[in-house]
Amino acid sequence: MPSVSDKGLRMPASPIRKLMPFADAARDKGTRVYSLNIGQPDIPTPDAFWKALRNMDIGVLSYSHSQGMSMYQDRWVDYYSRFGARIARENIIITTGASEALSIAVMSCLNPGDEIIIPEPLYANYIGFATAADVRISPVRTTINDGFALPPMEAFEQAIRPETKAILICNPNNPTGYLYTDEELQILQRLAKQHDLFLFVDEVYREFVYDGRTHRSILTMDGLDQHVVVFDSISKRFSACGARIGALVSRNMEVMEAALRFAQARLSPPSLGQLAGAPLFDLPDSYYTHILEEYDRRRKYLVGRLQDMPGVRCPMPGGAFYAMVELPVDDTDRFCQWMLEHFQHEGATVMIAPGSGFYSTPGSGRQQARVAYVLHLEDLARAMDVLEAGLAAYPGRLETVEGEFVA
Repeated sequence: MPSVSDKGLRMPASPIRKLMPFADAARDKGTRVYSLNIGQPDIPTPDAFWKALRNMDIGVLSYSHSQGMSMYQDRWVDYYSRFGARIARENIIITTGASEALSIAVMSCLNPGDEIIIPEPLYANYIGFATAADVRISPVRTTINDGFALPPMEAFEQAIRPETKAILICNPNNPTGYLYTDEELQILQRLAKQHDLFLFVDEVYREFVYDGRTHRSILTMDGLDQHVVVFDSISKRFSACGARIGALVSRNMEVMEAALRFAQARLSPPSLGQLAGAPLFDLPDSYYTHILEEYDRRRKYLVGRLQDMPGVRCPMPGGAFYAMVELPVDDTDRFCQWMLEHFQHEGATVMIAPGSGFYSTPGSGRQQARVAYVLHLEDLARAMDVLEAGLAAYPGRLETVEGEFVA
């Protein structure tokens, strides 16, 4: 019998989606499942999207240009200008979500066997993209003790080898919710210039920043035109994940020319998503204010509840809509599956994402999990009641002695 490729065998399952069969089985038994595993907002997609979709009069649904529709690229150009980023149409390729933007960038900038430095825990799909491109991840560890802040410059220096070609961060971070400071971005700026590295920055959560802080786009920093590649998307910003519209952004024209060749090979990004998504960039500031206030309420409630649970640690995230939490359990992969297969509280259970899948280092993250606060407060409160009851009942629960887990 023919066998699959070595790459196919190495491709990791998504920690965000691999528990879906167990969740479906729980629902089939009549159990309500509170899904906190995936960054799927429950805030309605703005009416402007649906109105544009309903009013389309296009006759034939055709391919768009491989780099995206020019009118849609111009919407992104205008959007970036609002926070001081100098971007022209030729600096933008519209993609099928930020996922395709990242995949194209990795294939355009790195050769098989090259290395990319990523602080971990990291967005799980980065591991999949690296595997698909035969690129190795060189992890730099962040810790829950300081809220997953960027490691010192020395940690990056130690990770840089001749094979190192890029550094990748997500800002604000998925899965930790950490918002990088100007000082931390300047460290990355110096590293990229000193070692002639690409600096990949995933900025899809740019608007989700709390406590009066502001997000600084890497596109506004000087001297990085040849180094920076940014990934963006309308999925989270406009609660339009299924539209599958993202963007790859760079002022490095050699990168953009290579990226366009990959974009041509996949033909084009979704036409309907571009046409319906264009009016979203005209939404007033009040739209962003509303969703930020809503997520902020959820953030404070979620973290407060988690911090009150015995043995649980959860730093307050500064951005995005995720929290990376440490749980008093033997293994979060087992715990998360047990919650779906064997536990319910008042007719409900909870699905969260096990932490191990957010680490490229084997054996890491076994007591951690990512929780997405993407449900409204009433459901979030019920989900926390269920999680707290589940932690108390779990047979593999650990106790803490002087801050250390013991069986």
